[in-house]
Amino acid sequence: MKSATKLLALSTFVLSFAFTGCSQKQSHMFSSLKDPATTAQLKQFVSEKAAQADAAAKADGQELLPEYKTLFAAAAKGNWWTIQSTFRQLSQRAPQYAHDGTNDERLTGIQWGAVLDTYGAFEAFAGGGDKYCLAFGRDIIKSIPPGSIYFGGTDPGRFLVTALQKSHGDGDPFFTLTQNALADGGYLAYLRSMYGDKIYVPTDEDLGKCFQDYIVDATQRLRTHQLKPGENVMPDANGKMQVRGQVSVMEINGLLAKTIFDKNPDRELFIEVSFPLDWMYPYLEPHGLIMEINRQPPAELSDDIVSQDRDCWTKYLTPMIGGWLNDDTPVSDVTAFVEKVYVRHDFSGFAGDPRFVQNDYACRMFSKLRGSIAGIYVWRLNHAASEAEKQRMAHAADFAFRQALALCPYNPEIVRAYTGFLNKQNRGSDAVLVGKIGRGGTIRRH
Repeated sequence: MKSATKLLALSTFVLSFAFTGCSQKQSHMFSSLKDPATTAQLKQFVSEKAAQADAAAKADGQELLPEYKTLFAAAAKGNWWTIQSTFRQLSQRAPQYAHDGTNDERLTGIQWGAVLDTYGAFEAFAGGGDKYCLAFGRDIIKSIPPGSIYFGGTDPGRFLVTALQKSHGDGDPFFTLTQNALADGGYLAYLRSMYGDKIYVPTDEDLGKCFQDYIVDATQRLRTHQLKPGENVMPDANGKMQVRGQVSVMEINGLLAKTIFDKNPDRELFIEVSFPLDWMYPYLEPHGLIMEINRQPPAELSDDIVSQDRDCWTKYLTPMIGGWLNDDTPVSDVTAFVEKVYVRHDFSGFAGDPRFVQNDYACRMFSKLRGSIAGIYVWRLNHAASEAEKQRMAHAADFAFRQALALCPYNPEIVRAYTGFLNKQNRGSDAVLVGKIGRGGTIRRH
């Protein structure tokens, strides 16, 4: 089991770091934040994480690593340049990342978890700025009932919620974790140190079992040529099955997330998706910016749920890109908007916020959420029992995709998914319009 844990830690791709690059690189971040309450919140968060890491070091009879001390001290002052440069140095030794250096096994577990959450929060604010990062994090927090379990998948979905809730360490108002790192035994130790006496967190034994269960299943599918695209499972020279790549590791993460779901039957669960987990789809329904994981799979998503989702996102998008996009807006109007605003940077008659469409990070994080909800509707479409239900889900998916595209037309995930959807709907001309966005490379980002 220990070898399995090590293998998973070494092979895990940290999928939450999906948003590379930062549009705003302030040396001292606190001076750029307009809301003093946000500065106070971040300082409190850093203090909590630094104390958590220090306590973990002392429990192991150690001192905090000098680089950890440097990063926490810089974070307490809002010194983004030092935070970033220190973390980059650490990532060149951390077992969780691909690099050419020697793995430093000290960069795992509770201390590392506190460092990573601290860095992730500041990276999000450096990339997205305070206005939309605060809206994103606070609106998700407001939507989740106290005492729930929340899976945050992308960078902002994980780190902004972690930093902006009352206390991540205390699970106040809810318990925040990421589904993307569950296959890392060090991350599970970090979660157990915070939440182990409040909710069920998978044990090392659970990790070993999920790993073995996946190996058995994947081996059978390998023999019948049924592995998923990107799933990398093969025997080594000694005949022992080896797991590599993000698709395979996310399959194991999915089994561990299912363990959390099953072992915490009295908790409500919510998720912000970065990488789809197949078992969840029957249980999911839109919940504001994110999704709720129902305890029992609903037979269908009701008209009320679909209507609430449409109204929620229409209201949310209006200040960002204007209120022009509705149920009846054709794809040609969406691509014309993209050409005018994102390609030519022509804001004449634009009723949204130019600062939003010029902010890569903010565009990506909201587009990702809307595209994930479109994915729920596509799954429902593919499993619908009647033609009427298929049409209803197709309509809901199409609207969500159009909104996701308008939010971030240079998001290749959205372009691929929407183009594929349109082709399956026999809407080739619309698929060509959307595909040109992905192939043209003409959008000049800020």
